[in-house]
Formats: sequence, structure tokens, C-alpha cells
Amino acid sequence: MKTVHTLEDVRWITDDWRRAGETVAVVPTMGALHAGHMSLVEAARSWADRVIVWIFVNPKQFDNPDDLEKYPRHMDRDATMLARAGVDLLYAPRLEEVYPAGFSTRVSVAGVSEGLCGAGRPGHFDGVATVVTKIFTQTRPDRAYFGQKDFQQLQVVSRLVRDLDLGVEIIGCPTVREADGLALSSRNERLTEDERRKAPALYRALCRAAEALREGAHVAETLAEARLEIVSAGFASVEYLELRAENGLAPLDRLSEPARLLAAAHIGAVRLIDNVPVTP
Repeated sequence: MKTVHTLEDVRWITDDWRRAGETVAVVPTMGALHAGHMSLVEAARSWADRVIVWIFVNPKQFDNPDDLEKYPRHMDRDATMLARAGVDLLYAPRLEEVYPAGFSTRVSVAGVSEGLCGAGRPGHFDGVATVVTKIFTQTRPDRAYFGQKDFQQLQVVSRLVRDLDLGVEIIGCPTVREADGLALSSRNERLTEDERRKAPALYRALCRAAEALREGAHVAETLAEARLEIVSAGFASVEYLELRAENGLAPLDRLSEPARLLAAAHIGAVRLIDNVPVTP
């Protein structure tokens, strides 16, 4: 595996791959890799001739400077994991390679970015859309792999690619979970032992609510009960818990089409997100 830090080096390598007729996949990450990220790498390797993993802690998608400062960084460990997984190229750009001096462009995706995480984290999805545009223009992949845990982000990226004709096929991969159901996240390592024990209650509440909705339960009442269950399990607060259409994320007051239950909740100093599919 090669590790590079500049756009010039990435272009030099990927141009050689394309001249050879090889397919290229990219897995965008912010590092602090875990089994969820590695499942994306495995999926990319099963399809592409060449796999790039991008590691960059993107300051433009953090609305809280303290959260940016505390975001875990384990570059040496990440590089070892990727090399063992057979990744061809680790691209860990320096800040100036992504946002050079005088950078003044912002990419914004309306509609699917509104509400949910977009409401609680102003500017977050503008930061995501901007950096993903940079990822795609710098690495020029045929495919890009994203996890479904960040389901709203996946919708934002998919809409971005369609609207701007970026020519990248977006692949959404299933959420990877611990044995007790907790969705893998780089932020999980910030949980205390007690918080980690309580954290799977978020997923359990979503699963119970999804089952109730499939059986015809009233949406508002079911969501209210799920909120109470999450807080009673030891979470400090539920930022949102909503039923949204799987295609386009329109709010739903009844289960009339394939949907997702999406939630964000705070436990201690950590904000966790999760979602589960719900079909009529």
C-alpha cells in the first residue's frame, strides 16, 4: 500500500491505473477506523481493481470546535489495518490540499439535508457535500462506498452526485453492529464503561418501534414511547426520532411506503445516531 498526502501524487498514481483500464473505488473516512469502515473496504475490494481510502478529519462538517478537537485520530493504526486489508492507496491529504488558502466555495444540497442531523448541526451537510465533492474531483473514482448508519449523509451524497453529474456510483453498505446491537462508530470509544453498557438501548428502542409500526401502531404514539424508552435507559436526551421515507427522507405520519426510523440521542458527552428500515 502506498500512502500519499498531496493531490499531485494521487493524480499521478490514479492516472496510471486508468491508462491500464483499471476500475477505481474510494472509501471516504475521517479515520479512527473500525470494523464498519473495514466492511466498506472489503466491499470495494470485491468490485474494484484498485481501492483508495481517504482519511481526513474535515473541519467544515463540525459545528462544535470541541467535538472537532476530541475526534479520535489513530493514523498509524489505521494505516496498518488498511495495508493488511489489501488497500492500494491511502490518501491522507493535508489541510491545504483540500482547502487551499483563499478557499471560498461551499456546496449545499437542499431537501434531504434539512431536518434530522441538519437541524441540530447547522452547516454540517454543507461541509459534507463540499468535502465529498473534493474527494470525487481529486480521486476521480468509478464507485464510492458509504455506510448506511449515516443514512441522511448517504442521501445527501447520492443527491449531490445526481444533481452535479459527477459520474460516481454511490454504494450504501449495511450498518455493522456490536453483538449487543450498538452501531459501530469512531465516537463509541469516548463512552465510559457505564455509558457503553446503556448505549445499545437506542437500537433496541428503534427495533421495537419499527416492529410496532409494521403491525399498524400509530406513528406519533409509537415514537413518543420509543423516546421515553431511550431516556429511561440512561440517555440524557433524544435530539430527534422520526419516521422518514427511505427515498427522499420526506416526513411520514403513517407507514405508507418503505421508510427509515432515524434517531440521534445524547449519552454523557457523546452523540449517537442510528436508523433501522421499516417496510409496510
